[in-house]
Amino acid sequence: MRTPHVVVVMGVAGTGKTTIGPLLAARLGVPYAEGDDFHPEANIVKMSAGTPLGDDDRWPWLDAIGAWAHGRAGFGGVVSCSALKRSYRDRLRAAAPGVVFVHLAGDRELIADRMAHRQGHFMPTALLDSQFAALQPLDADEAGVAVSVAGSPEEITDRAVKALDDLPDALR
Repeated sequence: MRTPHVVVVMGVAGTGKTTIGPLLAARLGVPYAEGDDFHPEANIVKMSAGTPLGDDDRWPWLDAIGAWAHGRAGFGGVVSCSALKRSYRDRLRAAAPGVVFVHLAGDRELIADRMAHRQGHFMPTALLDSQFAALQPLDADEAGVAVSVAGSPEEITDRAVKALDDLPDALR
């Protein structure tokens, strides 16, 4: 990327946000923040119990991520955040207007398989359907790119870097 942006690595649970985010940050030479760390404890408890979050649960979390992104404006950074709905991305953009999104995209079967094999994460595979139901892919007017999650983490990161480099200036 030509200038230091804050990149939000987004997508449904199990797409690899926590894996790709740090790899992308290292490639861009900027700090990484784990979006899950911004959740209030009540959200973690709710998701651990298999209950999907509602918008009222998400607003404080999104505001905390937006504040971090705002603080990194001009310096760059990468943060993971599901950012499933346009309204969530709009809220992040309201806090940090220059954010750029990398949507890690894949089919449900691949993502469910990855979720079934990961350990130590609070998000159960049972919530994947609610994540796909809520997902609103990036619109053409949103600064961002969609990147397939097929392949190794390094291949996904390479695709993300190239896609960000190829973004038209009007979407940066």
